Amino acid sequence: MKPSFFSRIRNFFQTTLIGGVAAILPITILILFFRWLASLVFRYLNPIVELLPLSSRLQEVIATVIVFIGIIFIFFLAGLLVKSRVGRFIKHVFEQKYLVRIPGYKVARDTIQQFFGNRKSFFSEVVLVDIFNSETLMTGFITDEHGEYVTVFVPTGPNPTSGNIYHVKQEKVRRTTTGIESGMKTIISCGAGSKDIFDKRVKNP
Repeated sequence: MKPSFFSRIRNFFQTTLIGGVAAILPITILILFFRWLASLVFRYLNPIVELLPLSSRLQEVIATVIVFIGIIFIFFLAGLLVKSRVGRFIKHVFEQKYLVRIPGYKVARDTIQQFFGNRKSFFSEVVLVDIFNSETLMTGFITDEHGEYVTVFVPTGPNPTSGNIYHVKQEKVRRTTTGIESGMKTIISCGAGSKDIFDKRVKNP
Protein backbone atom coordinates (compact mmCIF):
# COMPACT_ATOMS: atom_id res chain seq x y z
CA MET A 1 0.00 0.00 0.00
CA LYS A 2 1.39 3.37 -1.02
CA PRO A 3 2.04 5.67 2.00
CA SER A 4 -0.10 8.78 2.27
CA PHE A 5 1.16 12.29 1.57
CA PHE A 6 1.26 13.15 5.28
CA SER A 7 3.13 9.93 6.06
CA ARG A 8 5.77 10.79 3.48
CA ILE A 9 6.07 14.31 4.91
CA ARG A 10 6.42 12.92 8.44
CA ASN A 11 9.06 10.39 7.37
CA PHE A 12 10.96 13.08 5.48
CA PHE A 13 11.15 15.35 8.54
CA GLN A 14 12.08 12.45 10.81
CA THR A 15 14.93 11.20 8.64
CA THR A 16 16.14 14.75 7.96
CA LEU A 17 16.12 15.59 11.67
CA ILE A 18 17.98 12.40 12.56
CA GLY A 19 20.52 13.05 9.80
CA GLY A 20 21.07 16.60 11.04
CA VAL A 21 21.58 15.45 14.63
CA ALA A 22 24.03 12.74 13.52
CA ALA A 23 26.00 15.31 11.52
CA ILE A 24 26.14 18.11 14.10
CA LEU A 25 26.24 16.28 17.42
CA PRO A 26 29.79 14.80 17.14
CA ILE A 27 31.20 18.25 16.34
CA THR A 28 29.23 19.85 19.18
CA ILE A 29 30.48 17.25 21.65
CA LEU A 30 34.08 17.80 20.51
CA ILE A 31 33.77 21.59 20.88
CA LEU A 32 32.23 21.27 24.36
CA PHE A 33 34.97 18.87 25.38
CA PHE A 34 37.71 21.28 24.24
CA ARG A 35 36.02 24.16 26.07
CA TRP A 36 35.73 22.13 29.26
CA LEU A 37 39.37 20.99 29.08
CA ALA A 38 40.61 24.52 28.33
CA SER A 39 38.64 26.02 31.23
CA LEU A 40 39.93 23.29 33.57
CA VAL A 41 43.58 23.94 32.69
CA PHE A 42 43.08 27.71 32.73
CA ARG A 43 41.51 27.58 36.21
CA TYR A 44 44.62 26.04 37.77
CA LEU A 45 47.12 27.93 35.62
CA ASN A 46 45.73 31.46 35.91
CA PRO A 47 46.78 32.11 39.56
CA ILE A 48 50.38 31.24 38.66
CA VAL A 49 50.41 33.52 35.60
CA GLU A 50 49.00 36.40 37.66
CA LEU A 51 52.17 36.34 39.78
CA LEU A 52 54.20 37.47 36.76
CA PRO A 53 55.01 41.24 36.68
CA LEU A 54 53.16 41.80 33.40
CA SER A 55 50.08 43.63 32.21
CA SER A 56 46.75 41.84 32.53
CA ARG A 57 46.42 41.62 28.74
CA LEU A 58 49.83 40.00 28.37
CA GLN A 59 49.07 37.65 31.25
CA GLU A 60 45.92 36.53 29.45
CA VAL A 61 47.82 35.91 26.20
CA ILE A 62 50.52 33.91 27.97
CA ALA A 63 47.92 31.88 29.87
CA THR A 64 46.03 31.11 26.64
CA VAL A 65 49.22 29.96 24.86
CA ILE A 66 50.21 27.77 27.79
CA VAL A 67 46.71 26.28 27.92
CA PHE A 68 46.87 25.46 24.20
CA ILE A 69 50.31 23.84 24.58
CA GLY A 70 49.08 21.98 27.64
CA ILE A 71 46.09 20.55 25.77
CA ILE A 72 48.32 19.43 22.89
CA PHE A 73 50.64 17.79 25.42
CA ILE A 74 47.74 16.00 27.12
CA PHE A 75 46.56 14.59 23.79
CA PHE A 76 50.14 13.56 22.96
CA LEU A 77 50.41 11.65 26.24
CA ALA A 78 47.00 10.06 25.58
CA GLY A 79 48.24 9.00 22.13
CA LEU A 80 51.34 7.39 23.67
CA LEU A 81 49.16 5.62 26.22
CA VAL A 82 46.72 4.10 23.73
CA LYS A 83 49.62 2.77 21.64
CA SER A 84 50.63 0.49 24.52
CA ARG A 85 48.91 -2.81 25.24
CA VAL A 86 47.58 -1.64 28.60
CA GLY A 87 46.46 1.66 27.08
CA ARG A 88 44.57 -0.10 24.28
CA PHE A 89 42.79 -2.26 26.86
CA ILE A 90 41.82 0.78 28.97
CA LYS A 91 40.65 2.64 25.85
CA HIS A 92 38.54 -0.33 24.74
CA VAL A 93 36.88 -0.69 28.16
CA PHE A 94 36.24 3.06 28.46
CA GLU A 95 34.91 3.24 24.91
CA GLN A 96 32.53 0.31 25.32
CA LYS A 97 31.31 1.49 28.72
CA TYR A 98 30.87 5.20 28.04
CA LEU A 99 31.72 6.56 24.56
CA VAL A 100 29.54 4.26 22.47
CA ARG A 101 26.52 5.54 24.42
CA ILE A 102 27.07 9.04 23.06
CA PRO A 103 24.79 9.62 20.03
CA GLY A 104 26.85 10.00 16.87
CA TYR A 105 30.09 8.69 18.41
CA LYS A 106 30.22 5.40 16.50
CA VAL A 107 29.46 7.13 13.20
CA ALA A 108 32.22 9.69 13.75
CA ARG A 109 34.70 7.03 14.94
CA ASP A 110 34.11 4.66 12.03
CA THR A 111 34.29 7.49 9.51
CA ILE A 112 37.57 8.81 10.89
CA GLN A 113 39.04 5.30 10.90
CA GLN A 114 38.00 4.84 7.29
CA PHE A 115 39.43 8.18 6.21
CA PHE A 116 42.65 8.38 8.20
CA GLY A 117 43.14 5.07 9.98
CA ASN A 118 44.73 1.78 8.99
CA ARG A 119 41.43 0.32 7.86
CA LYS A 120 41.05 0.06 4.11
CA SER A 121 38.84 2.87 2.88
CA PHE A 122 35.55 2.04 1.20
CA PHE A 123 36.25 4.97 -1.16
CA SER A 124 38.12 3.93 -4.28
CA GLU A 125 38.62 7.29 -5.99
CA VAL A 126 38.19 11.06 -5.64
CA VAL A 127 36.05 12.52 -8.42
CA LEU A 128 34.30 15.68 -9.54
CA VAL A 129 30.70 14.93 -10.36
CA ASP A 130 28.11 16.99 -12.26
CA ILE A 131 24.99 15.72 -10.51
CA PHE A 132 22.44 18.08 -12.05
CA ASN A 133 23.99 18.53 -15.49
CA SER A 134 24.62 22.22 -14.76
CA GLU A 135 28.44 22.29 -15.00
CA THR A 136 28.48 22.86 -11.22
CA LEU A 137 30.90 20.23 -9.96
CA MET A 138 30.82 18.53 -6.56
CA THR A 139 33.69 16.74 -4.86
CA GLY A 140 32.74 13.12 -4.38
CA PHE A 141 34.13 9.67 -3.67
CA ILE A 142 33.39 6.56 -5.70
CA THR A 143 32.05 3.73 -3.54
CA ASP A 144 30.93 1.31 -6.26
CA GLU A 145 30.77 0.87 -10.03
CA HIS A 146 28.17 -1.15 -11.88
CA GLY A 147 28.12 -0.99 -15.66
CA GLU A 148 27.20 2.41 -17.03
CA TYR A 149 26.47 3.75 -13.53
CA VAL A 150 28.79 4.84 -10.72
CA THR A 151 27.83 5.20 -7.06
CA VAL A 152 29.28 8.41 -5.62
CA PHE A 153 29.20 9.68 -2.05
CA VAL A 154 29.21 13.49 -1.84
CA PRO A 155 30.01 14.64 1.75
CA THR A 156 28.80 17.90 3.24
CA GLY A 157 31.60 20.18 4.46
CA PRO A 158 33.06 20.62 6.94
CA ASN A 159 31.60 17.44 8.47
CA PRO A 160 32.35 14.45 6.21
CA THR A 161 30.25 12.04 8.27
CA SER A 162 27.11 13.17 6.46
CA GLY A 163 26.29 13.61 2.80
CA ASN A 164 24.33 12.17 -0.09
CA ILE A 165 24.67 9.05 -2.23
CA TYR A 166 24.13 9.40 -5.97
CA HIS A 167 23.99 6.79 -8.73
CA VAL A 168 25.10 8.61 -11.84
CA LYS A 169 26.17 7.68 -15.34
CA GLN A 170 29.87 7.35 -16.09
CA GLU A 171 29.92 10.49 -18.24
CA LYS A 172 28.80 12.61 -15.27
CA VAL A 173 31.97 11.69 -13.38
CA ARG A 174 35.31 13.43 -13.93
CA ARG A 175 37.98 11.22 -12.48
CA THR A 176 41.15 12.41 -10.69
CA THR A 177 44.35 10.95 -9.31
CA THR A 178 43.96 12.78 -5.99
CA GLY A 179 44.46 10.64 -2.89
CA ILE A 180 41.47 9.86 -0.65
CA GLU A 181 43.02 11.64 2.35
CA SER A 182 43.79 14.76 0.31
CA GLY A 183 40.26 14.83 -1.05
CA MET A 184 38.80 14.47 2.42
CA LYS A 185 40.91 17.35 3.72
CA THR A 186 39.25 19.64 1.17
CA ILE A 187 35.86 18.64 2.60
CA ILE A 188 36.90 19.32 6.18
CA SER A 189 38.44 22.67 5.19
CA CYS A 190 35.29 23.75 3.29
CA GLY A 191 36.89 23.48 -0.14
CA ALA A 192 40.34 24.90 0.62
CA GLY A 193 42.93 22.97 -1.38
CA SER A 194 40.53 21.94 -4.16
CA LYS A 195 43.01 23.21 -6.75
CA ASP A 196 44.90 19.95 -6.25
CA ILE A 197 41.81 17.99 -7.32
CA PHE A 198 41.36 20.07 -10.47
CA ASP A 199 45.07 19.85 -11.31
CA LYS A 200 44.92 16.05 -11.06
CA ARG A 201 41.93 15.51 -13.31
CA VAL A 202 42.26 12.59 -15.69
CA LYS A 203 41.53 13.49 -19.31
CA ASN A 204 38.74 11.52 -20.89
CA PRO A 205 40.00 8.95 -23.41
